[in-house]
Amino acid sequence: MSNVDVVITGLGATTPLGGDVSSTWDALLAGQNGIRVNTEEWVERFDLPARLHAPLAVEPTEVLPRVQARRLDRSEQIAVIAAREAWADAGFEPPTDEHESVDPERLGVSIGTGIGGPRTLLDQDDLLEQYGLRKVSPLTVPMLMPNGPAAHVGIELRARAGVHTTVSACASGAEAIANAWQMIQNGRADVVVAGGTEACIHPITVAGFCQSRTLSTRNDEPDRASRPFDTGRDGFVLGEGAGVLILERADHAAARGAKVYGHLSGYGITSDAYHITGNHPDGIGQIRAMRDAVRMGGLSPEDIGHVNAHATSTVVGDVGEAAAIRNALGEHVVVTAPKSAFGHLVGGAGAVESIATILAIYYGVIPATRNLENLDPKVGLDVVSGEARKIELAAAINNSFGFGGHNVALLFTAA
Repeated sequence: MSNVDVVITGLGATTPLGGDVSSTWDALLAGQNGIRVNTEEWVERFDLPARLHAPLAVEPTEVLPRVQARRLDRSEQIAVIAAREAWADAGFEPPTDEHESVDPERLGVSIGTGIGGPRTLLDQDDLLEQYGLRKVSPLTVPMLMPNGPAAHVGIELRARAGVHTTVSACASGAEAIANAWQMIQNGRADVVVAGGTEACIHPITVAGFCQSRTLSTRNDEPDRASRPFDTGRDGFVLGEGAGVLILERADHAAARGAKVYGHLSGYGITSDAYHITGNHPDGIGQIRAMRDAVRMGGLSPEDIGHVNAHATSTVVGDVGEAAAIRNALGEHVVVTAPKSAFGHLVGGAGAVESIATILAIYYGVIPATRNLENLDPKVGLDVVSGEARKIELAAAINNSFGFGGHNVALLFTAA
């Protein structure tokens, strides 16, 4: 494998805080909250103990043409929306028969998802049970398959270097970005559209998380429910969203005079081989992922100024990650946990939070962790709270950890 400099030239997102990157970032810096009371009738019907969610700030049907929206699962809709923004932000035009901004043979896609299209699967099953075969959409399988979001983005942008989907639970989006870096390093592509998407707020997923006791039940206080690292944390809030980055060979970007947000300089991917939902108690996989990312980037732990923590607001997970960060990098790093603002986006989390990490370096400001009123003494780290903190950053890590023991750390450095 070669050692090619990989830069980020475009960003796109749709989240519970905003319908694009700028609105999401501004809301994050302003300390706004994307978590709401879930008023869907099924919450009452099934008497669910967790009654909060973090829905999209902008409905995809307000952005996409009606006919196209009907042919896509919600996870596919938002992946397409985020990819279009990132593509335009990178300075590329939509491909046509007369013009293509990137050689299709040198263009790849890598978009992960944790669950895929469960809404389509279960809604179509309801139609089959109630009305029979004739009511089932012929697009059911393309809409529910996990590779659907990546495939639709690849088709729209005419990417022929390879279209890939990572499915590693909450680490899916981050792992997809690492895979995109590999595609460029291996010489398969000059440009890769990479990220993650998830839209799984549905009775069965919420019920399943309720039964595993991982969701916050602070139902009367949606503004204070998600509280990573706080002594009063009681679980995460399920959200939905997508984030997409344009990764590009540095020389390819320079040749066309592209704006550069920063570099993806390294990554670490490890597995705990310990438990299907719990992290290893000693954090061995998380520690090694961060150390591997730093080593790949040719840096030392002292060079890392900031960590965007996975921190979901669970009782055990947050302090476990904090211990891993201290072990891998030291106590000097400045930490934030944006899930306090937009909930847990599952397969979309690693990508959206990578965007937040990149912008923290680019603008020199770290968003605050919301609701951090009493820092758990077991954390032992400098966690930004109250208001955003201005700070000059040369390098930062974004952590993403998923059920199954998946650990991904992405190292971003300044342009």
